[in-house]
Amino acid sequence: MQRLKSRQQFQVVMAGAPVAKTPHFALHSTRLGHAPDARLLFPVADTWLGVLLPKRWARRAVTRNAIRRQIYETARAMAPDLPQAALVVRLRSEFSRKQFLSATSDVLKRAVRAELELLLGRVTTPLPRAQVPETAHAG
Repeated sequence: MQRLKSRQQFQVVMAGAPVAKTPHFALHSTRLGHAPDARLLFPVADTWLGVLLPKRWARRAVTRNAIRRQIYETARAMAPDLPQAALVVRLRSEFSRKQFLSATSDVLKRAVRAELELLLGRVTTPLPRAQVPETAHAG
């Protein structure tokens, strides 16, 4: 998995509407072959990931850093199922400071991770029917 680093990379991915949303996050995506100057901006055929965490929605740096770590860890765990595309995860609303008192609490981390798994699960490539384990069909 590669990380988006340049402004141009973020602009190309953010140009389109979000492909998936949850209460706190939006996911923007662009296929690598369809991006203008794709070979220059994304030289490696891989999953590219960028994160936008505006101060407007996460005022404290410790909160932004905790959320950023959860995003990268969740994406790393789901990497084999993610498409070869450029993805940007954008925080679009605040996690309530009344509900989550500490920015580093396990409760906040679990809530963020659960929402991210749902968000990224919407763009994962499902296993072909022949490769689905037989135990998944039982009962």
